[in-house]
Amino acid sequence: MTSVIVISSLILTFAVLILLFRIQSLVAVLKGSHETVGTSNKVNAAMMVVIPLLMLVAAAMHYPHAAKEFHLPIASEHGVWTDDLFWITIYVILVMFLITNAALFGCAFYYQYNPNRKASFYHDNPTVEIVWTIIPAVIMAVLVFAGWRVWYNTMEFPNDKNAEVIEIMGKQFAWQVRYPGKDGVLGKYDFRLIDDAKGNEFGIDFEKEGADDDFLARELHIPKGRPVRLKIRARDVLHSVYMPHFRVKMDAVPGMPTEFVFTPTKTTEEMRTETGNGKFNYELACTEVCGKAHFAMKYIIVVEEEEDYKKWYAAQKTFLEDKPEFKGKGMSSLKKKNLASAEKEVKTEKN
Repeated sequence: MTSVIVISSLILTFAVLILLFRIQSLVAVLKGSHETVGTSNKVNAAMMVVIPLLMLVAAAMHYPHAAKEFHLPIASEHGVWTDDLFWITIYVILVMFLITNAALFGCAFYYQYNPNRKASFYHDNPTVEIVWTIIPAVIMAVLVFAGWRVWYNTMEFPNDKNAEVIEIMGKQFAWQVRYPGKDGVLGKYDFRLIDDAKGNEFGIDFEKEGADDDFLARELHIPKGRPVRLKIRARDVLHSVYMPHFRVKMDAVPGMPTEFVFTPTKTTEEMRTETGNGKFNYELACTEVCGKAHFAMKYIIVVEEEEDYKKWYAAQKTFLEDKPEFKGKGMSSLKKKNLASAEKEVKTEKN
């Protein structure tokens, strides 16, 4: 509230000053002593320096509050790399911002109207043009290379056999999560096997190897300190897997599976202690506007110590334990069913 009052006071003060200068100009016109360029020229030139400085001071004062409210703690290994690259880029941009704006507003003040000074024609300076072309190009190349290195180290993560493989599927308007069973292999799926009415939302093919022990979960549980490989897909429209504290963001694209690998470094309990929020939870959200109920696509993420994760994992019931009617059903069964249905329709038409 105090900030709003201060800002409002500054705006009103500035408006009053503008009105006073305007009144002074109108009075001078009525008296016949008005000059084309008067006191306002010096005032405007001075404001070209004062206003930017005041804005910088205001930004510096507001930054600690903004940082406390909006800067999220990092909870993954690669998150440190991405944040470091982000801040390096910000510092480079800030330096260039200060230099260019100091030159811009400084020139506006220094070269204010002076009746005793005459403008001179200055055609060009090839040396200056080469310098201000090469320097940004070199800086950009360095930043691009640094970004490529971070991307490579993140996305080309070693094919670690110890990685936990989890499938995330987005649909309007929810996330579904599937884990491999004890074999560590996710079963194959086919969109033609999707059956919402009976519960096979993933379209799992139970005729294929590795599918019988897969299980679904209502929360995304992951172990601390071990790589997690997310297998991501969408069932209908474009969605986006977003886990801000882990610096994970990857689109879920219909017909084009994607994946992301990251290593959690802080459990949920550790983050609750760090933030001082006993109700804190990691969250998986969708960052694509995928329809009217897009806002509802939230999923709780639980990061646990390895032992706790293993206990939770061992306690889960497989999909087939809940729905044994799907056992042995897959594409072959579907084709036979469709063929029988087609033959029945033909016989009906003949009769």
